[in-house]
Amino acid sequence: MRPRPPVADTGPVGTAREAPRPSLVGHEADESEFKALQRPENPLRDRPPEARGRVSDPKVDPEGDRKTDHKSDSLAFLSGGGEAARMIRARDWTGHPLGPPETWPPEFRAALSLVLNSPESMILAWGPDLHFFFNDTYFPLLGPRLPWAMGERFDRVWADGWAQAKPIIDAAMEGRAKRFVDLPWTLDTDRGARDTWWTFSYSRVLDAAGRVAGLFIFTNETTDRVLGDAALRESEERLRVVIEGARDHAILTTDPDGRLTSWSAGAETILGWTAAEAVGRPVSILFTPEDRAAGADARERARALEEGSASGGRWHVARDGTQVYTDGSVHPLPPDAQGRARGFIKIFRNETERLRNELRVRREVERQRTSLQQMPGFAALLAGPDHVFEYVNDAYVAIAGPRDFIGRPVREVFPDLAGQNFFELLDRVYATGEPFSARAMPVRLAGEDEDRIIDLLYQPTRDDSGQVTGIFVGGYDATQTNRVARALAESETRYRTLFNSIDQGFCVIEFIDGPHGPLSDYVHVEANPAYTRHAGIPDVVGQRLRGMVPEEAEGWLQRYRPVLLNGRPIRFEQELVATGRFLEVSSFRVEPPSRREVAVLFQDITARRRAEAELRRLNETLERRVAEALAERKLFADIIEGTDAFVQILDPQFRWLAINRAAVAEFERIYGARPSLGASPLDLLDHLPEHREAVHRIWARALAGEEFTEVAEFGDPDRDRRHYEMRYSTLRGADGAVQGAYQFVTDVTERIREQARLAETEDALRQSQKMEAVGQLTGGLAHDFNNLLAGISGSLELIQTRLSQGRINDIERYMTAAQGAARRAAALTHRLLAFSRRQTLAPKPTNVNALVAGIEDLIRRTVGPAIQIEVVGASGLWPALVDPSQLENALLNLCINARDAMPEGGRITIETANKWLDHAAARLHDMPEGQYLSLCVTDTGTGMSPEVVARAFEPFFTTKPIGQGTGLGLSMIYGFAKQSGGQVRIYSEPGEGTTMCIYLPRYLGDAEPTDPLAAFGAPARAEQGETVLVVDDEPTVRMLVADVLEELGYTAIEAADSMAGLKLLQSDMRIDLLITDVGLPGGMNGRQMADAGRVTRPDLKVLFITGYAENAVLNNGHLAPGMQVLTKPFAVDVLGARIRELVAG
Repeated sequence: MRPRPPVADTGPVGTAREAPRPSLVGHEADESEFKALQRPENPLRDRPPEARGRVSDPKVDPEGDRKTDHKSDSLAFLSGGGEAARMIRARDWTGHPLGPPETWPPEFRAALSLVLNSPESMILAWGPDLHFFFNDTYFPLLGPRLPWAMGERFDRVWADGWAQAKPIIDAAMEGRAKRFVDLPWTLDTDRGARDTWWTFSYSRVLDAAGRVAGLFIFTNETTDRVLGDAALRESEERLRVVIEGARDHAILTTDPDGRLTSWSAGAETILGWTAAEAVGRPVSILFTPEDRAAGADARERARALEEGSASGGRWHVARDGTQVYTDGSVHPLPPDAQGRARGFIKIFRNETERLRNELRVRREVERQRTSLQQMPGFAALLAGPDHVFEYVNDAYVAIAGPRDFIGRPVREVFPDLAGQNFFELLDRVYATGEPFSARAMPVRLAGEDEDRIIDLLYQPTRDDSGQVTGIFVGGYDATQTNRVARALAESETRYRTLFNSIDQGFCVIEFIDGPHGPLSDYVHVEANPAYTRHAGIPDVVGQRLRGMVPEEAEGWLQRYRPVLLNGRPIRFEQELVATGRFLEVSSFRVEPPSRREVAVLFQDITARRRAEAELRRLNETLERRVAEALAERKLFADIIEGTDAFVQILDPQFRWLAINRAAVAEFERIYGARPSLGASPLDLLDHLPEHREAVHRIWARALAGEEFTEVAEFGDPDRDRRHYEMRYSTLRGADGAVQGAYQFVTDVTERIREQARLAETEDALRQSQKMEAVGQLTGGLAHDFNNLLAGISGSLELIQTRLSQGRINDIERYMTAAQGAARRAAALTHRLLAFSRRQTLAPKPTNVNALVAGIEDLIRRTVGPAIQIEVVGASGLWPALVDPSQLENALLNLCINARDAMPEGGRITIETANKWLDHAAARLHDMPEGQYLSLCVTDTGTGMSPEVVARAFEPFFTTKPIGQGTGLGLSMIYGFAKQSGGQVRIYSEPGEGTTMCIYLPRYLGDAEPTDPLAAFGAPARAEQGETVLVVDDEPTVRMLVADVLEELGYTAIEAADSMAGLKLLQSDMRIDLLITDVGLPGGMNGRQMADAGRVTRPDLKVLFITGYAENAVLNNGHLAPGMQVLTKPFAVDVLGARIRELVAG
């Protein structure tokens, strides 16, 4: 219906969803209910008179609404109404149909006071228009309506629910009030449509004359209870289905006194009684006469109450009198809603056959016990926590000597072992149930002069309940073997964890159809916490079998699919390969078959299987494994000793634990000292402190736990120094502690030298390629400049000839030709500077879309009518910090190249876009990653081959006919883009056209506005007294600039070098502008002189004029504020305009 905060949901119009609380008024209340409702709200009722006097004290208001005398306050009925009462007081009631609160009728006041003081969510709608009043508890329901809802009409406050509420309101107003219990109501809440349930009532309020005066609303939401009841019914049904399906498990319940209250089909299968025969009888009928006499059934329930469960195996009596051995557990049922005990649940299964198997195993163990006598190793059986000898074989007596063993504790038999930790090990194995094994363990017996070395195993033995009852002691006398292989053998400890039997794992699986066919997979729909403990796989609910263990899926499906199809329970043992655990499993179908579900009960028997296998393996393979281990260690030792690599192992004290023959020889060769086991390389290098420190530093890293590879040079310079590649690894013990570090080293001196020779060769190749490019560039320059100089010198000679002849009519034509050649020479120079990225740029924040629009007409006139021009400018294009004039030249050049590629006409598309290059895209474009804008020119021309694309940016390379191109256009564009921090890329295929893209870095500020008329008109003349300092070592240039300045009305001051210019700048004469060459004699260049002048004249304007701009001098082509550059040669009118721009700016 409306947005609301999460603390409450909206029920039927005017109702609140609150935390569950007892409802006193859920329908049209009778007198007793109203008394019950009013009693806790009247602070004066049932109090002594003195208490009543304190509450009614006009200076004290317990609700904090207003400290005033109720007798004199016409709004006293609002007392105790909290924030809602404050809202009524604060509202302007002028013009309201109900009038001001002081005039409201008594019955209205009384009813409203009841609502305001109620802790329940209540509403009072008063008058014919049902004006809306509510208490503080109702606030969360109103949401954004809260500030204006108090006193507003009901149908306006709840306009979106009026259609649903009006029939109920009309019935209530006619006296047909009704209490709705668990009424479903679909609400359009702020979380979407939702099914809810409510118990509520609408009741009319009558005035003193019996007329309908208003409407009283009281409600409680019951959604949680309704949904909870439904979920409980579903859960109980599911439990019933599972219990009835568990045919190989007996599941029964009793009351607290042990009388049977339910009996599953599995119980009938195992014990023979039907449910009708068993229910109501004492559970003791299942116990043997001996257990009944001993009160075993009562003890079982008492233990379950005390410990939470009672588990174990015992004999039960079946209906036919036969005894059945069962294994299971008893658990107390959860108490009922009133906290009363409900009884117990007992779950067990028939273990008679397993017990018989175990008895057979025990007899087999006894047989094996006899065979222990014949084994080559020593063996003994100890019983109880005192480790009393029950059995020793002859080998044990041989190693221990003749003693009185049987029936005596080990501490009495072996007092000579005190202090050697054997007693403590036995105590720990018995207490923890964890086995202990060790190799090459020393033992000193009485009467022996030296330690005897033994391989020892302490293996706990258990009873049927899994409790440790004793310890099997076994091993071999390895004294002689240890003496032979002492240098190769190291102590090795193996720990195995045996899992104690705990409550069974349980899950329900649902078969599904999949890509492998019908019933080709299943999903876990339920699992108990013991699932993870037994199977080793957590969080299985919702997981599919093929997703959990894909390699094993078919094997498990073959087990469970027949159970689903034929309904016959199975029991088996199988390894869960994914976790390496053996499971004892039983499963049965969950009825009805349409559910496609199978229930699985299982327990981990890995510990038992491993213990049996380990004992057999230990008896069968101990001698063979010792021999194999010795052979393996010898093989590794031979390999390491025979390798050319240098292998060393140091302990934490920098002493050699091991070093192979090659390492000994190499150390002696480069340092003159021979290593030995137990010695320290640091001691051998005491006479070479620097080398000692280097060795200490690198080994310290490895001994600190760092594993790394490093190439470094070592060796005494007086003997030999070599480069070595060294791989260091940490040597750790079984507990993870650092026991040392080992080093694997190879001599890479020749490889380092070869890499150096290869680098020199590559440098020579690059220099050769560079000289080839310079030669090509020089040849091109000579050709083009000779042509241009021929035009200039020829025109000047003809001018001189015509002047001597007095023929001045032709002079204008020759001057035009000379000026044109000079301009072409200047353009060629600019292109060369752009290619070399040495031209000086005047970058400005530029709107590239506006720049393209400004030059579009010129492009159209240049390419001619046969070419269609299309401009696609990106909206929101980022600005770029770029020289606008150079970008215009680059764009015009690209369009001319595109035109030349379309001799039959075509279309040129000029497109701008924002580009964000990530790491991969930046590497592809050979640019730093970041934000760029692109300016692309695409034609529909002939395209380029990959070979042409590869050479397109080379100077003087062109595919145009001789005389139609210099080959510098793309080189100039490439140099300009790189100097601007960007890049140029070509995308072309023969016959498909070409796209040329200029990428420029994004400028994070705003573009400067451009004045399209600023470039037109003659330069303005100087103001009175404006002075310009001209510094240039070329007299002709100084003369030209001074003449232009005087022509424009400026005072010109000249200086021929930087020192003279600086003295004038440091004087007190007026200087409005400095015009200077960049390369100057006198100890400083033009930029340095200008910076020095700005120390005393911080606002000095500077115009650099230069034949080419040295990037390093001019900050890599970027000028400081108040500085501009003009490249020689230049037009006089351009010089004048630039001078005026700087002086005026």
